[in-house]
Amino acid sequence: MRDPARLRLILSRLAAILAAAWLGAAAGAVRADVDGATLADEADGANWGSYGRTYSEQRFSPLDQINTGNVARLGLAWTLDLPDVWNVSSAPVAVDGVIYIAVGYSVIYAVDARSGRVLWRHDPKVDPIKMRYAWGIRGLAFWKGKVIAGVQDGRLFALDAKDGHLLWEQQTTEPHDNRYITGAPRVFNGKVIIGHGGGDFGHVRGYVSTYDAESGRLLWRWYTVPGDPAQGFENKAMEMAARTWTGQWWKFGGGGAPWNALTYDPQFNRVYISTGNGGPWNAGLRSRNGGDNLFLCSIVALDADTGEYRWHYQTNPAESWDFDSAMDMVLADATIDGKPRKVLLHAPKNGFFYVIDRASGKLLSAEKLGKVTWAKRIDLVTGRPVENPGIRYERGEVLIWPGSAGLHNWQPMSYSPDTGLTYIPAHEMAGYYNDIGITPANYDMDRDGPVGLHPFNDDVPRSAGSGSLLAWNVVRRRKAWEVALPGATNGGVMSTHGGLVFQGQSDGHFVARDARSGASLWSAYMGVGTQASPITFTAGGRQYVSILAGWAGGQMLLGSLSAQHGWVGRDHPRRLLTYVLDGHAALPPSPPPSEPKPVDDPAMKVDPALALRGQSLYQRCLICHGAGVVAGGYAPDLRASPVPLNPVAFAAIVRDGGLVARGMPPFPELGDAQLAQLRHYIRQQARYKPGIGEQIAGAWHFFWLLIRMKLMAWGWLTP
Repeated sequence: MRDPARLRLILSRLAAILAAAWLGAAAGAVRADVDGATLADEADGANWGSYGRTYSEQRFSPLDQINTGNVARLGLAWTLDLPDVWNVSSAPVAVDGVIYIAVGYSVIYAVDARSGRVLWRHDPKVDPIKMRYAWGIRGLAFWKGKVIAGVQDGRLFALDAKDGHLLWEQQTTEPHDNRYITGAPRVFNGKVIIGHGGGDFGHVRGYVSTYDAESGRLLWRWYTVPGDPAQGFENKAMEMAARTWTGQWWKFGGGGAPWNALTYDPQFNRVYISTGNGGPWNAGLRSRNGGDNLFLCSIVALDADTGEYRWHYQTNPAESWDFDSAMDMVLADATIDGKPRKVLLHAPKNGFFYVIDRASGKLLSAEKLGKVTWAKRIDLVTGRPVENPGIRYERGEVLIWPGSAGLHNWQPMSYSPDTGLTYIPAHEMAGYYNDIGITPANYDMDRDGPVGLHPFNDDVPRSAGSGSLLAWNVVRRRKAWEVALPGATNGGVMSTHGGLVFQGQSDGHFVARDARSGASLWSAYMGVGTQASPITFTAGGRQYVSILAGWAGGQMLLGSLSAQHGWVGRDHPRRLLTYVLDGHAALPPSPPPSEPKPVDDPAMKVDPALALRGQSLYQRCLICHGAGVVAGGYAPDLRASPVPLNPVAFAAIVRDGGLVARGMPPFPELGDAQLAQLRHYIRQQARYKPGIGEQIAGAWHFFWLLIRMKLMAWGWLTP
């Protein structure tokens, strides 16, 4: 053959065919039949085919090769470090001996489950300049030979599971809006459903979208809150919901973003949508004359084929505290009050554990999981909370439990049909709310921020929150056991027929506990903390357990509370770890935990007036760089960085995008004066040491809020 170019093309195609054949032999043929029957099968634990393993979202595996009797033999099979991604707070899926992960901005890896060898990688190429909010992705889906995932920029795409090539892609959000995707899609009846986030960032009206799994064609969309009545309503549900809103709510967007949990119920052919908080949080601003504001903070049941409304249950009418109901919805069979029921289990942010009849949407029980001061109880007749007086900051400010971080957040819980217990990654932390001086007449969302409250600018001390693993008895409606965990935020949970509960912790340990007692039976150090969820599956006849570890995502913005473990995102590893009985692989070394040391230039004199303006500007930096300029572990601690000491270098990075390649977005709207204000605020925080008087004053204010809450709860003080 005399044509060198043609020869190279033939050889390249031959090499690709041979490589594909070799990968297939190494990992096994990719199943094309992971479909509805597969995802409804609770008895087959060979694969972990969906975010919650099966449609029930129980995160329970029937496998028992690893059990309470031999878990002490569990060892590391292999580890795969992922130095090119920044956030791995994500749940893998595993199909026929291949693990699929979505990490960072939805970079997809296919990994051989027995060796840890990367089979292929797909990067959707997100423009970091457009990504002001560094959340990343929490999971992906698998359906008939396709890997399906969302991207933070609003795209939804499907890849061929054999080689990772793109099959289709759709933009699910509108250009230049505040919506983004961080949750995992779910697939059912040949349809892919995905929600979005953004309810905390202004002018967002929530919705879910459903697409054809083969072509990506949009099938139906369902909004979670009503729009402008002058434009008409999309359906009767929106017309009904609009009667629970007042004022001109549509100008704010309303919120209700379904950013996390979606559950398909094959028994009723329904999909359940769990919705987020209001936009703004402050109900008195978005719906100025009252109203329940449907369907905020709700579970909504829709017909899976048409998207038509079936029923709803609202956990927080007229929600005002960021009490999302976007946490997992688990399907189970349980005997409640002597009757067998098809139930939905739900533990939203507000601190109650709800058991709901899936057929009708009727509330069966709702009990406090821990410290809850915003409500006395849930009235089982009306389904409404009996709120304590004063919680709607009628006097301008209030301190309640839990706060906006919730008693349970997005980290998934697990239900074991063996024990009848639900295992919940819980944490306890108060919330402070203050709207003094903010009224519907003077509030402007674009100018004053999307929340409608005064921002909390101070560092969050490590003593402000605590974490636990809580086992809840669904039938008896009470806690079975609870164990304290390090820090305030730990990883999602998995339970197994082997009598075990697995969880990754914020202190860097991966732990297996006895499902009936909570006793620790096994622990392995991962080299870094995690908030991700483990999975288990079989390959070559052996049971494996896998988890992603890395310190980013979740509660990284909480200053010292997040930073207490000493993980630094750019220094410590992001990795996929896989364990098997009698595994003997060595864990790669990682740096020890560290604490940033503030640097200073004594010649720089801080101007308090400039620093005060810089404090307001810093709100756009807080998500990554932490409250009070105390980094929680994802981005560098600016107190310890020399960059803010140099105005030229600071401008080159913050305004001009000098570190875009490392994930730092530019802020071109900031002028020289504003950059100077930020520098003065950062330097002020680097030098900050609270005096004894300030500490006493802060403690007194805190305890006075507590006392006032108690007096109002007892009826001795009116709001």
